[in-house]
Amino acid sequence: MNIVFMEAQSLGEDVDLSVFSKLGNVTIYETDHPEKNKDRIKDADILVMNKILMNEELLKYAPNLKLICVTATGTDCIDLEYTAKRGIAVSNVVAYSTESVVQHTFALLFYLWEKSRFYDEYVKEGEYSKAEGFGCYPEKFHELAGKTWGIVGLGNIGRRVAEIATVFGCRVIFYSPSGNKRDDVPYEQVTFPQLLEQSDILSIHAPLTKDTKELICKDTLSQMKKTAVLINVGRGGIVNDEDLTEALEDGIIEAAGLDALNQEPMSLDNPLYRIQDSKKLYITPHIAWATVESRRRCVEEVYKNIESFFQGTVRNKV
Repeated sequence: MNIVFMEAQSLGEDVDLSVFSKLGNVTIYETDHPEKNKDRIKDADILVMNKILMNEELLKYAPNLKLICVTATGTDCIDLEYTAKRGIAVSNVVAYSTESVVQHTFALLFYLWEKSRFYDEYVKEGEYSKAEGFGCYPEKFHELAGKTWGIVGLGNIGRRVAEIATVFGCRVIFYSPSGNKRDDVPYEQVTFPQLLEQSDILSIHAPLTKDTKELICKDTLSQMKKTAVLINVGRGGIVNDEDLTEALEDGIIEAAGLDALNQEPMSLDNPLYRIQDSKKLYITPHIAWATVESRRRCVEEVYKNIESFFQGTVRNKV
């Protein structure tokens, strides 16, 4: 079997892929090159990919393809109707990054909530040394206890965030974009308008679907509290970048922490670049999932998916 890694760089240089040679002939490409992809996949039996669009336009050049392994949970970049028609199996990895993403959710929140960059620079630039007394509170911040934390998408990650937010003393409410009624959790399920109106912190942990595309836009941002903080560790397409930029510029909401963007890497003409105040906007380069432990688990899961396929079972079938 010919196993082709299309975007090994996305897994990190510290992750060892040599183990896959036990399963077949391995070819590794570090990054996506659209003009070269059709040649790279022509002899592939198994493709390992992350963000490359897997549709008929590309996959028609892979006549031997039997399995696509996604090094992620989301599969919105794969034309599942086409792969089903071709008999190409698709496997993803699930629950490998839960703790990593949850940890990053709170990292984004606390950086903004406690004005961390401001106070770090306040000390390092010597302003603290100039203070006349003990009290130095040029930027105000608040306790989480007693605040309402709203969650979009109560899957594995959303539930874990809810648990930890509760420990901090937050009241947790959630909205299900799919509309599924959830009676198995100790949190209040609300409508989306209710979520917007009540949340002091609103965090997104949902996939990009027709129900979530640009869920956060000019209209919905206007329904949020002016003191609200938005956190998106879901998918970039859930938030309209231009509308969020304007909302931050106009004080419609207080701040936003983003780990997912519409285009990744971030394009230089993204309107969010207009927000240079780190008390208002904190962006990280889609690293919420990428702790060392999480990336290693991801590779281990892909290995198991391929091994299982050889044994006649499509593991983590999409």
